[in-house]
Amino acid sequence: MSPVAFAATAFGLILASTIAAAIVRTRLPEHHLTGDSKDVIKLAIALIATMSALVLALLFASTRTSFERTSGYVSRVTADIVEIDRLLKHYGPEAAPARAALRSEIDPMIDSIWRDAAARRGAVPGSERTHEETVLYMIQDLAPKTGVQRSIQARALQVGADLTQTQLGLFSQPADSVANTFVIVLIAWLMFIFAVFSLSAPPNATLIAVLGICILSASAAIYLILELGLPFGGLMQISSDGLRSALN
Repeated sequence: MSPVAFAATAFGLILASTIAAAIVRTRLPEHHLTGDSKDVIKLAIALIATMSALVLALLFASTRTSFERTSGYVSRVTADIVEIDRLLKHYGPEAAPARAALRSEIDPMIDSIWRDAAARRGAVPGSERTHEETVLYMIQDLAPKTGVQRSIQARALQVGADLTQTQLGLFSQPADSVANTFVIVLIAWLMFIFAVFSLSAPPNATLIAVLGICILSASAAIYLILELGLPFGGLMQISSDGLRSALN
């Protein structure tokens, strides 16, 4: 389920629980909502509200950290590609085939990371390269003739190994880094909270407007958390433009 659909479902469930509680309130004896009962309800709702706030903060902090770390990986891949290309350029014309191979690998790499975008474009997966056709092998196969070329080759191999490791980390990114169990429990708590709010006072225009805005805000918070959990999909995904234009 997409973040928009999940947030819309959360909004509908919380709103339904609020309306149901307003209907139930008209049928409850007055003493159920006053005196000691009212005090106990306040304590209970304070406990659930505190736990909900903690879970919201935990989920947002976790997904935000994961999103920023993934964005850093993409920036690191881009920087490594540019550095390898410059090193091969300084190596000399003997490294031209390796530079061409490096450039030809960028688009397939992007499609393997931004899988949803590639699927929407109908991109066809390229044939897997043999070991001899990889950039790292081509760099290893270079035969440096001077000390400068040897140092450039050593640096290019080091950056290439770092690039490969970072790529593997990006390829292994889960489709959704947010556990649905946390979100479902959070929605259940929010349903209880807003139901109690609706039970606490007779409905009027001001109360309905305030509760509606609060429900929308809670649903929007859930949407933001789920969006941050999809660094390579959705409306807030990390852009691939920097990687595509790295060697222009």
